Amino acid sequence: MVPTAGMVVSVRTRQDVVIADPERFLAAARAAHRELTPDATEETAAEYVQDVRDAVFVLLERFGRLTAEPHPAPPGGPGLPAADRPDGLSPAGELTQLVFDDPSTLQGYGCFLPEDPFALPPAT
Repeated sequence: MVPTAGMVVSVRTRQDVVIADPERFLAAARAAHRELTPDATEETAAEYVQDVRDAVFVLLERFGRLTAEPHPAPPGGPGLPAADRPDGLSPAGELTQLVFDDPSTLQGYGCFLPEDPFALPPAT
């Protein structure tokens, strides 16, 4: 496919992880927060990252994904949890889908997103 001016490219990604060690998970997110905010202390990082949602958003902001490495090595086999990862996570699968020429970009919706912004455009 040749790129053309005005072509819309949508990237839809799903990354699944299992929290194997909640304490390591929160510690990794708090460390990521301190990397993003150099003047943050351990105490302010603990205040900023208090739960799973906080941790996920900090990791996404820091790494663009939930895990620091781009393609985490699979655990011991299908369905087996990864042991002793420093981030307390066990990667559980990842998919990326490319969609071309979606009729409207997210920005094009303005303040009013569609009911399901992940729905595929109707076939043309």
